[in-house]
Amino acid sequence: MSIVIFSGTPRKNGRTKIVAQTLQHKLDGTLVDLSMLDFPLFNGEESQGNHPSVQWLRRVVSEADRFIWVSPEYHNGMSGALKNALEFLSGKHFKGKPTLLFAVSGGGKGGINALNQMRTVGRGLYATVAPEQLIFDPEHFEGNRLKSEMEEKLDLLLAESIGHCFIDVKSS
Repeated sequence: MSIVIFSGTPRKNGRTKIVAQTLQHKLDGTLVDLSMLDFPLFNGEESQGNHPSVQWLRRVVSEADRFIWVSPEYHNGMSGALKNALEFLSGKHFKGKPTLLFAVSGGGKGGINALNQMRTVGRGLYATVAPEQLIFDPEHFEGNRLKSEMEEKLDLLLAESIGHCFIDVKSS
């Protein structure tokens, strides 16, 4: 089972990356860290497919069986970095593959709009987007890790809610 986890933040450090790295550890997945990749701004021209980051992304995603997208909520939507990366992919990469969505909120406003936008984009890419989802608020973190109660909630979602798609969860 090959899982690709998108860390949809352009920030080098932050809560979105903490969630994505936690998932990478628990699921032994491949991390697509958008803060480390140098993507051009998608313009639809085929020549952009020759860019090394785009070629790497397409190869990694083509080999995946399932996905997790983690995005901060910026101005009531998913991050532009995640949307831009997804623009370089197509339905052939995601069709029928389980995809789980998580949002990271700055607090107060939630994260539901980012989740809804990711769900719409996932549908456009023919992904099988799971109904389960989580929002991580600032109070769910302790320094640079998840608080134990939120990590337990994450483990339950991964193991019980969609355990048939996201199995072999490792405890921290």
